[in-house]
Amino acid sequence: MKDLTQGSIPKHLITMAMPMMIGMFVQTLYFLVDLYFVGKLGATALAGLSLAGNAMFLIFALTQIINIGTATLISHAVGAKDQLNANNIFNQSMMISSVIGVVVCVIGYLGAQSYLNTVSQDVETVAMGLDYLNWFIPCMALQFLMVSISAALRGTGIVKPTMVIQMMSILVNIILSPILIAGWGTGYAMGIAGAGLASSISVVFAVILLIYYFKTSEKYVGVNFSLWRVDTLCLKKLFAIGLPAGGEFFLMFLYMATIYWLIQQFGPDAQAGFGLGSRIMQSLFLPAMAIAFAAPAIAGQNFGAKNYQRVRETFTWSAIMTCSLMALLTIVCLWQAELLLEGFTTDKQVIVISAAFLQIICWNFVPSGIVFTCSGMFQSLGNTWPALLSTAARLLTFVFPALWLSNQDDFKIEQLWYISVTTVCLQAVLSFYLLRREFKKRLPTKLTPLTIVQLN
Repeated sequence: MKDLTQGSIPKHLITMAMPMMIGMFVQTLYFLVDLYFVGKLGATALAGLSLAGNAMFLIFALTQIINIGTATLISHAVGAKDQLNANNIFNQSMMISSVIGVVVCVIGYLGAQSYLNTVSQDVETVAMGLDYLNWFIPCMALQFLMVSISAALRGTGIVKPTMVIQMMSILVNIILSPILIAGWGTGYAMGIAGAGLASSISVVFAVILLIYYFKTSEKYVGVNFSLWRVDTLCLKKLFAIGLPAGGEFFLMFLYMATIYWLIQQFGPDAQAGFGLGSRIMQSLFLPAMAIAFAAPAIAGQNFGAKNYQRVRETFTWSAIMTCSLMALLTIVCLWQAELLLEGFTTDKQVIVISAAFLQIICWNFVPSGIVFTCSGMFQSLGNTWPALLSTAARLLTFVFPALWLSNQDDFKIEQLWYISVTTVCLQAVLSFYLLRREFKKRLPTKLTPLTIVQLN
């Protein structure tokens, strides 16, 4: 366990964020490695991968329920010095993760084709996406155990073991991808299906290592099957915190699916271009997101210890660092968008569409940094409903104008990106307002002698 209630907050943010950033980058590398090798198969394969990959937002929605609920409750328990409660929370999380993983696996195989048929009219693109998902679904199911263990560690202030294991996992994926996708050394190329299989094998490897680590090293919380009985009160708290956070990602899935559905009229090149651009954008977000995601553990422990001023300071430093990074990334996208894309595909039309997407969408990077920071603070306070409200507001303000524009004769794909920028700016304003309101309710200001003199 690491005590985050003492010491420099900026130092804690950097210390926590660095390994988290590497871990998140490792997660993104799964998709970037797939993009690199699948991109060599052509625009249709890349479009199929992008459509199938969007299904991961559904998985992210479900894993975020476990992730945020577990990390928040454990961080509060750690701050309150309640190890027994922290251990019970972890085991309840592991139990529910195992059940949800099995359900997701079954539903995934039954519903994959229906989803792909909804977001694409191109038969070959759907076939490519289905080939990928058939091998990638086990990877989706195993995410739940990984997230549960990682969230427990993060709640206790430990992130390095997860980072190391994820690094080893992505190395396995990088080694397997050319072998399975392109047939290097075997002469048997699975194509896009090999990308899904490589990811699934690497995640199996990571889960085994995480379980081994918990059995041999972690002492503050650990697996105890005698605690795998339904604790209604604990699960109710976990879901109360996690459901809104999961709802955020579910709304993101709807947002992405809506765009794929709206641009299918422009063909596989457009869907491939948007898919590639959005993956690059998510990769660029990683440093800022790592800081925003490190903040809940720090603020959560201080909230549990009733160090309210340090909670406020955590927000201030997180916002400054996150938005500064986002401003730099905006400049990169405006200046060198095509350079970021050229390694993943040789299709000129796909690159043109992706570059246009990045050069417009980058104007919402700084507002996105504010949204990320506010969401992290909502998690630390144990109330994630405001974050869900702001995301829902963004989706609604995007969907209705986008649907109207798509029915106009002069509809262009770039119009969607301009609407997206506008709606993220509105979301940032709403998130900040809701966070200020939450601070006033949950963080009472201590009356110091100086404050009393000033009031008088």
